Amino acid sequence: MDPLSSLLSGIRAEGSVVTSAVLSTPWSIRFADQAELTMITLLRGEGVLHLPDGDIRRMRPGETALVRGPAPFLLADRADVVDHPATSFEVACFLCEDDGAYVAPSPHADATTLVVGVYRTVGHWSNRVLDTLPAVLIIEEQPGVCDWMESVACDAANLRPGSQALMDRMLDWALVCTLRTWFERVGTEAPAWYRGLADPVVGPALDAVHRRLTERWTVARMAAEAGVSRALFARRFREVVGRPPLTYVTEQRLEEASDLLVSTELGVAQIAKTVGYADSFGFSAAFKRVRGSSPTAFRRALSSTSRDLNDR
Repeated sequence: MDPLSSLLSGIRAEGSVVTSAVLSTPWSIRFADQAELTMITLLRGEGVLHLPDGDIRRMRPGETALVRGPAPFLLADRADVVDHPATSFEVACFLCEDDGAYVAPSPHADATTLVVGVYRTVGHWSNRVLDTLPAVLIIEEQPGVCDWMESVACDAANLRPGSQALMDRMLDWALVCTLRTWFERVGTEAPAWYRGLADPVVGPALDAVHRRLTERWTVARMAAEAGVSRALFARRFREVVGRPPLTYVTEQRLEEASDLLVSTELGVAQIAKTVGYADSFGFSAAFKRVRGSSPTAFRRALSSTSRDLNDR
């Protein structure tokens, strides 16, 4: 599994909201889920995001916004919504039984149409995705994407069998596309592991490490995957990724171990072997050195946090 797929494996849309609204100006929609990540794709109409820090960002048709939480925020028809009382609606997937979304029975051509995905953090890997993102990013979707999303949204709105699962998976797919587009756009400001995948020297080694994490990796073996000398590989890897090759391997093993500690009931010895350690002693020592706690203590703390999120 490549790094981006691995990182996204812990994030899932749950009970996504489809809003096809006919709203009379002025209007506003409040997003009150307290979720770690909200994705909004504006299919028709225009809007203005009012973010918790006071920032204002305009959205146009065909654009997707990713907004980091958990603070509530607004999408309104105008920038000065505070000074103009608006007809307000609320989207809240997880805070109450009624999602609060206003769905128009027969939207006309001027309707503001959005697809909203609210993502709850499930698994330790999710935080690594969130840490790479700004408070909000807005990306213009590729031609045809919005038409397809609107078609799926209509299917979900008609409550056909399986439509909710289809809608949730569509939002997961859209999230992958949005993040990949953003990483490519920001170039050198993208996460180091993402830049490394595109590097002709570092890329083959990164791909091999992620596919075969349990193997006994050495700098020489990683260099062989890249087809270059050990010295050249070590230098290039550090330049692109920002850390030595074996440090990166250790980080990936401990990230995988962290996720297994929280998401499975495997014992510490089993997890150690699963991520490439010969025994639990070496694994526990490395884990405590990097994470600051033993695997058992980490599991206990993260399991408690996960339960709190699911009980919201």
